[in-house]
Amino acid sequence: MSFWLEALIVLVVLSNLRVLGASRIDACVRTVAFQGVLLGLLPLLAHSDALTVRLFLQAGASTFIKALVFPWLLGRAVREAGVQRETDPFVSYTASLAAGILFLAVALWLGARLPSAGAEELRLLVPVALFTILVGLFIIVARRKAVTQVLGYLVLENGIYTFGMAFAEKQPLLVELGILLDVFVAVFVMGITIYHISREFDHIDADRLSELRD
Repeated sequence: MSFWLEALIVLVVLSNLRVLGASRIDACVRTVAFQGVLLGLLPLLAHSDALTVRLFLQAGASTFIKALVFPWLLGRAVREAGVQRETDPFVSYTASLAAGILFLAVALWLGARLPSAGAEELRLLVPVALFTILVGLFIIVARRKAVTQVLGYLVLENGIYTFGMAFAEKQPLLVELGILLDVFVAVFVMGITIYHISREFDHIDADRLSELRD
């Protein structure tokens, strides 16, 4: 495994911990955008010995959507909702970071026991993908604001994308682009929903939405 690929994997892990420990929503959006840049470079570094036009297209489409389009949509939703911080999460930030360390240990343990279907030098991508998926799921259930839960959804998708990168040689480009398109539509609809909720109510707390009546 190349030095740059190892450095990229470390940065993905640190970005996950950053999202778990940050209370400012705009900082979380920038961190997820940075993670999108890292994942855009991932197919080029993971398969640097067999670069193809398909890999470049995949990297370009992924970087454009994850690092530019999604952060722009979420940043716009945050500005229009006037929300700066996740002030009262269901799980505190200290406990979230502790859970993140536990998730990392579990992911490394599972990754070491799963059979490898890709190249041997890409085995470390599997635990990183599992760790990112667990972090995304945790953010969805541990945060109160709807926009932060959307960020958790994006981190979850980044984990699925990383998992696919371990086997990119065997995945059709159209499947990857189809997944990115689905996520784009989901984030676009969520952004519009958050905007309209913030216009009608003075909060975007997901747990209080169940109190709405006709």
